[in-house]
Amino acid sequence: MSHWSLNPSLFYVVVAGSLYVLGGLGRRPAPGRELEARLRAACFAVGLVAIVLALDSPVDYYSDRLFWVHMSQHILLLSVAPPLILLGKPWPRMWRALPLRTRTTTGRALVRSRWAAPIRLLAHPVCAWLAFGATLLAWHIPAAYNAALTDGTVHDAEHACFFFLGLLFWAHALDPGPLRPRLTWMWRAVYLLGAMVVGWVLAITLVVVQTPIYGHYAALAVRPGGITALTDQQLAGGMMWVPGSIAYALAACFAVWRWLEPDKPLWPRLAAPGSGSPVGPPAGPAAVLRDADAVSDRVLTTT
Repeated sequence: MSHWSLNPSLFYVVVAGSLYVLGGLGRRPAPGRELEARLRAACFAVGLVAIVLALDSPVDYYSDRLFWVHMSQHILLLSVAPPLILLGKPWPRMWRALPLRTRTTTGRALVRSRWAAPIRLLAHPVCAWLAFGATLLAWHIPAAYNAALTDGTVHDAEHACFFFLGLLFWAHALDPGPLRPRLTWMWRAVYLLGAMVVGWVLAITLVVVQTPIYGHYAALAVRPGGITALTDQQLAGGMMWVPGSIAYALAACFAVWRWLEPDKPLWPRLAAPGSGSPVGPPAGPAAVLRDADAVSDRVLTTT
């Protein structure tokens, strides 16, 4: 436990988790959607845990001593935490946890902000893809990577870029809201596979190059496990190549399946007690809650 730390990221995780819980108090999923609600909540929780593992666990401690551990940290921030958090569909739920006055003021400020137009441009799938790929490549330039390893502020900026641009990138692939869906399932598969290829270029470079690329790791006199700097670099390339591709490959396969089977239900419908047929459309208070969720989604999409 001596290598666990209390970084500012833990505060953000606690705040996000608290808003998610508060936003769900007193609200029950529509009949037949209980399984979906439980799975989404579990995904959100595991996504927050992934952030803690990346930035507060021994992974962060050893990232300065082993290149392959540092690459594992980046994988958690790029392709594990963001998609899991988005699968939890957190925005409407977290938004509801805020007081009405705060929501109104914040929504108006976002719409009227001078940054609204640039944000909408960045939210376009092409811009999001380019920003994601360019950020991944730029931070792996030796000068930038070594700067992140020697300056804590630069390192924090690197992690913030990876995580928040990861959220933007995966929002188009998973369509959790509040962004308006722009990509068909076929183009989502292309979008994901293209990003995976960018990671492969970096991974192959790290594996093929026969000299250490990053001076920080090459200058270490001793490494945990006694491995050489070149072996450490090749392991890092392997981490990016295989574990780093899993999320993209799974999401791309799912997109292809939805493209080929567009009419197949995404979530199984639970049967009503004592009947052999699935639950029909909810009525009464359940319908009101469902409609309220739909209104919240539309409001967030508009803002």
